[in-house]
Amino acid sequence: MAAAKTGRSSPRNAFYAQSGGVSAVINASACGVIETARAHRRQIGTVYAGRHGILGALHEDLIDTSRESAAVIRALRHTPGGAFGSARYKLASLERNRAEYVRLIEVFRAHDIGYFFYNGGNDSMDTAQKVSEIGRSMGYPLTCIGIPKTVDNDLPITDCSPGFGSAAKYVAISTREAALDIASMARTSTKVFVLEVMGRHAGWIAAAGGLAGRSSADAPHVILFPEIAFDRDKFLAKVKATVERRGYCVIVVSEGVRDAAGRFLAEAGTKDAFGHAQLGGVGPLIAEMTRSALGLKFHWAVADYLQRSARHIVSAVDVEQAYAVGKAAVEFALAGKDAVLPVIVRRSSSPYRWTIGEAPLGAIANKEKKVPRSFITADGFGITAACRRYLAPLIEGEDYPPYRGGLPDYVEIKGAPVRKRLNKPFVL
Repeated sequence: MAAAKTGRSSPRNAFYAQSGGVSAVINASACGVIETARAHRRQIGTVYAGRHGILGALHEDLIDTSRESAAVIRALRHTPGGAFGSARYKLASLERNRAEYVRLIEVFRAHDIGYFFYNGGNDSMDTAQKVSEIGRSMGYPLTCIGIPKTVDNDLPITDCSPGFGSAAKYVAISTREAALDIASMARTSTKVFVLEVMGRHAGWIAAAGGLAGRSSADAPHVILFPEIAFDRDKFLAKVKATVERRGYCVIVVSEGVRDAAGRFLAEAGTKDAFGHAQLGGVGPLIAEMTRSALGLKFHWAVADYLQRSARHIVSAVDVEQAYAVGKAAVEFALAGKDAVLPVIVRRSSSPYRWTIGEAPLGAIANKEKKVPRSFITADGFGITAACRRYLAPLIEGEDYPPYRGGLPDYVEIKGAPVRKRLNKPFVL
C-alpha cells in the first residue's frame, strides 16, 4: 500500500525479479516497472532487483536500480536477456518448506520492501501468490503483483504472453528463409530440412512457423505439435508425398512432441530445476527418421536460445506489450490491488487492438494454455485460417535496436549491490 495511506514519513521500497527463461523483451517489462516507479517517487521508494531472480531475495543479494541512469533504464527496452539475472528455481509449497517464504519476508522486512513484482510464467505466478499468502499470515503488509512473460505463450487468460510475439516472428522468418535455401538446392542436395523449436506442452511457437507460408503449398509442409500424438507412418507418408510433389520438405517440430502413449520423443531421462523432464534433440531424431525410412538427405537446426534472444528482429507489438504490462503492474500496486497480474485483452484482430486487463494470480498459476484443435488442420500437420488470424498480429512491426559498428548497441547495468542487513546467510 502507498505511504500516503499508512501515514509513513517515507515511501516503502519495491522488489523486482525476473524468473525462468528470459526473452528478447523481458527487459522492456523491467523498464516499464522502473520508469513507472520513478514517476511515483512519493509512493514508491527505491526499486531493488533480485540478482538472479528470486535467489537474489533468498540470499539478500539485491541490486539498487536507483544507481542506474535514466538512459540505461531506457535502453533496457531494446536489450535482450535478463539484465538483472534470472533463475530456474521453484519454491516448494508452503507446507513443505515454509522456511523459504519466511526468509523472503525477513529480507523484505529488513529492506522495507512493500511491493513485490515477479516477472515470469506459470510457476512464477504460483510463487507470487504464495508470497502474498505468507505475507498476510505473518502480518507483513506486502503487495504482490505478477508480470506475465513466456515465449511459450502458454499462460491462460491473457491473449498472448510477452516474449512470444518476438519468438514467433523469429521462427516464422527463419522458416521462410531456410525454405528458400532448401528449395534452391533440392534437386541435387538436401531434400528434408527440420527446424526444432521450443514448446514443451504447447505448440504455439511451432504453429508460428506456419506463418512462413502464404498458401498450403508453401513451407513449412509439416508442423509437429505437442497437442497431436506423433504417428510415425502418417508422418513419413506426408514427407514422402511432399518430396515427390515439391522436390523437398520443410518441417517445424516442437521439442515437446509425444507419441500415442504420451511419452516425449526426445526425453533425455533427466529433470530441470523446475522438475520438468529434460528434453534433448527431437530435431535430429526426426531428421534421421526420414533418412533411415525414406533414404532422404537431410539437414536440421535447433533454434534453441536464438529464438528467444533475437532482439534485432523483434515484433514491435511484443515490445509495446512487454513494456505495458510492466507499467501496469506498478499502477495496479499503487491502486491497492494485490495478488493479480496485468493481462493482454484482444479487442479486435483486424486491425489488431488490445488493452490491459487483470487476472488473479490463482487463475494463472500452474495452468497451461495449449493450441486448440481448431487451430490445427485436420491432418494434424498445419495451421488453420483461425490460427493464422490469431498469430499474424502478434508478429507485426519492427523495433530495431540502435546499432554501433555494425552490431546492436545493447547495455549492461552497473548492478550496484545493496548492503546486507541480515546476519545469517540462507542455505538452499
